[in-house]
Amino acid sequence: MAFDTDSNTIARDETHDLISSDKVEGTAVYNRQGEKLGTVTSFMVGKRNGRVQYAVLSFGGLFGMGEKFYPLPWDTLTYDTDKGGYMVDLDKDRLEGAPSYDRGNEPTYDRAYGERVYGHYGLAY
Repeated sequence: MAFDTDSNTIARDETHDLISSDKVEGTAVYNRQGEKLGTVTSFMVGKRNGRVQYAVLSFGGLFGMGEKFYPLPWDTLTYDTDKGGYMVDLDKDRLEGAPSYDRGNEPTYDRAYGERVYGHYGLAY
């Protein structure tokens, strides 16, 4: 019995409440004004609790040059089916002032960094 039809592939990669990580990567992120801020490049998952802590947003730059990466607390994102992407309640100025890093200079995602990131967005870590 073969299960390689398109509808079965979709059921494995995405359901009403769940989505595969490879489908999240590359998804656009918009602010409430409808401006595209960037795309999700990856997300960070707690090893012990299995919960997504951050979506890492790629923002700015041209052809990968000058691109910055912004960890966003996962709870700041809401999926918008009409946009086919995630919505955040941020404007570009607030995002540009957020904790970020350059490619190759990834932070140590420790408690102090988590408190800094979450604090920037007014959330408790």
